[in-house]
Amino acid sequence: MADIIHLLPDAVANQIAAGEVIQRPASVIKELVENAVDAGATRVDVNVIDAGRTLIQVVDDGKGMSETDARLAFERHATSKIRKAEDLFSLHTMGFRGEALPSIAAVSQLTLRTRQHDAQLGTRLQIEGGKFISQEVDMCAEGSCFSVCNLFFNLPARRKFLRSNQTELNNIVQEFERMALVNPSVSFTFSNNESLVNSLPASSTLQRITGIFGKKLNAQLLEVDVKTTLCTLTGYVGRPDSARKKGAHQYFFVNGRYMRHPYFHKAVQEAFAGLIPEGEQVPYFLYFEVDPAAIDVNIHPTKTEIKFENEQAIWQIVVAAIKESLGKFNAVPIIDFDGEDVPQDIPVYVEGTPPQSAPEVSFDTSFNPFATSQRSGRSSGMAPNTIPSAAGGGSSAGIPSSVEFGKAAAIPSQVEVLPDNDDLVTQQEIYPSTAMDAFEKSADSLQYRGQYLITPVRSGLMVIDQHRAHVRVLYDKYRQIFLGQTSASQGLLFPELLQLPASDAVLMDEIFDDLHTLGFDLSPLGGGTYSVLGVPASIMGVDPLRLLSDIVASVRETGNRASDELHHRMALTLARHAALPVGQVLSKAEVDALLTDLFASENPNLTPDGKRVLSIIAHDNIERMFR
Repeated sequence: MADIIHLLPDAVANQIAAGEVIQRPASVIKELVENAVDAGATRVDVNVIDAGRTLIQVVDDGKGMSETDARLAFERHATSKIRKAEDLFSLHTMGFRGEALPSIAAVSQLTLRTRQHDAQLGTRLQIEGGKFISQEVDMCAEGSCFSVCNLFFNLPARRKFLRSNQTELNNIVQEFERMALVNPSVSFTFSNNESLVNSLPASSTLQRITGIFGKKLNAQLLEVDVKTTLCTLTGYVGRPDSARKKGAHQYFFVNGRYMRHPYFHKAVQEAFAGLIPEGEQVPYFLYFEVDPAAIDVNIHPTKTEIKFENEQAIWQIVVAAIKESLGKFNAVPIIDFDGEDVPQDIPVYVEGTPPQSAPEVSFDTSFNPFATSQRSGRSSGMAPNTIPSAAGGGSSAGIPSSVEFGKAAAIPSQVEVLPDNDDLVTQQEIYPSTAMDAFEKSADSLQYRGQYLITPVRSGLMVIDQHRAHVRVLYDKYRQIFLGQTSASQGLLFPELLQLPASDAVLMDEIFDDLHTLGFDLSPLGGGTYSVLGVPASIMGVDPLRLLSDIVASVRETGNRASDELHHRMALTLARHAALPVGQVLSKAEVDALLTDLFASENPNLTPDGKRVLSIIAHDNIERMFR
């Protein structure tokens, strides 16, 4: 039988490797910028056309390459970073495998122009689809200039699965920002379609952070600086009042390399436990410096998954360091005890003062509470343990026909709170006929503590979360706007400026028309800055800058850019901001209007993100409490 095992051609092997290393245009930029930093560059310019499909160009002023090195750099596993296996445990460079350049060259039309600092002439090299085309002497600037054209031109299936230009551009900008954050001493510029998007001069870490995400973030950050025998931890974390549900900028770096680390993320959350609302997060930019032998970066080709030898100990260091920063900058809220009705002066005993007599209370010893008609509607001859029938008309069991909203009744602490019914409620279960008819016939609803609405239904008592109910109603309204005409806009008396980082500005351009449909009046000023001239008339009083930032952040968190998913995210974020706050006291007319709109919804049981809106305490459970 003939032999069937054979070696793959280098071109095929490189294309297979490219499938892991080069996943999209952003991967190319990551690899080329890391090489530029390893080459000692003080300036790196990144240019893309058509979100990297047509051209990706990375220019640096690093040490450049000789004619021989330039040719050898595109061979698989050719690298200047390591020489033996032991070097993997003492890495001080970003790249080391020698896979990036041959992988990029295997799936593109690549041109390299490079010159060393002490050389008069440089070299120009061309490779297409992994095949060497030419190499010649070139008059070029010191450093290196990589031009990657027509990415995946020889792999139509891979090129077909690239996302839209807006999505790919957003990924490129995010990768660019990570590289810029970890190398503040290097000057960076980024241009898209020959238009400058971001220019970042060499600066300090804090200046680099604010240069990318805006100067407003400067007032929200606290410095972290701790040195231990295991690691050095520096950087910045947000104050507790900077917490938000979405859009918090969160970055970990180790030895100059960006990483994802869910375990250390939990450490940050632990440090803020009790200081921020549950479900919210603070921004952080944390830089670890550890012994290279104590980490393993050779886990995945992207090098963003890093294993630490002493993870538990470093977890404790992260928690302690952040808590120290919070205490040092007085970011921990001070407990403010209620001083109302507390005596301002403590009386001092003076010898010879006559003793004070105890206060006297007068009462009518002949008063019998069961012999008066003023208690619970009972007549003077009514037995103390009988309850009047409601069949005779009037208010049932002495309950007044109208209730003052916003004032909670006292509940005895001995009462056992039974679990609510886990079954979702259907309109047929709640009402004998249609939802609207039954609601109009129902008794007045009670608002409890400005948070819940309680109303009797056929099977017991229905408890409704008024904030979630309003989210449900508003979400349905905003989704209908996307299907119909533009919503009314209310102009602001004083326009406000919205400053977005470059990655968010890309998303803003993608949803700009949808925001206009909702009623936002925005004017682009360039550089990620927008003038907010008007907002939807239905959300007056809501902070427009925070709302818009949250909408963009919500869109960023989903990888799906389909219009329906975008509209869902935008409508949900807008509804959450505009919904009734917890504690809002409502009039009877407002309660009726809210419930009318809620039960007109196709799904009154759940919010758009699946949270329960209402629940029923069964009549049998209520009776069981009094047995």
